[in-house]
Amino acid sequence: MTGPSPIRVVLADDERMVRTALRAILAAEPDLEVVGEASTGAEAVSVVRDLRPDVVLMDVRMPGIDGIRATEQILTRLDAPPRVVVVTTFENDSHVYDALRVGAAGFLLKRADADALVGAVRLVARSDTLLFPAAVRALATAHARAFPAPPEWVARLTGREREVLRHMATGLTNAEIARRMEVGPATVKTHVASVLAKTGARDRTQAVIAAYEAGFLRDR
Repeated sequence: MTGPSPIRVVLADDERMVRTALRAILAAEPDLEVVGEASTGAEAVSVVRDLRPDVVLMDVRMPGIDGIRATEQILTRLDAPPRVVVVTTFENDSHVYDALRVGAAGFLLKRADADALVGAVRLVARSDTLLFPAAVRALATAHARAFPAPPEWVARLTGREREVLRHMATGLTNAEIARRMEVGPATVKTHVASVLAKTGARDRTQAVIAAYEAGFLRDR
């Protein structure tokens, strides 16, 4: 009997040394497989379209199409897009926040150790959680746009949907939310789908960012 297929990863960074280091770390893990590399944003979009990986490690600052636009194109143009994790030098970077706004699952610092890198790839590939929610909260606090009044979707959220959205922002999976709320996973999945529809988000990362920008999560 064979085990689960390895998690397929594409590396996108304009520095060869960074890609080499990332590849070496991931190659040491039997459940991870680097299937492609890209040195520009445009190349990343092409490589991902051709290879259909599970996860993309995306540098933010690359020549031509940067990592933000590349992330946006990958997530909007593919029917079943991969999870994108932004890899950055600076933690409190408005470019990273912009990548989260277009749907990146989270971010990693380039100085992160091997265990953090491997754990992040596994987490985003095999769960529906938000990567490093505390760091995402810090970015949102620093960079979220301020609206003069809450968007109309805030008033349309039901009480249960509000509760689910708050749990989503703390990084809980659907199964963990179900246990907290003492409901079935299918019920949570339905609430999440409704939250995404009402916020106009493609995924839970965008929904959480929208909630911060609307002021829904700012004081929590």
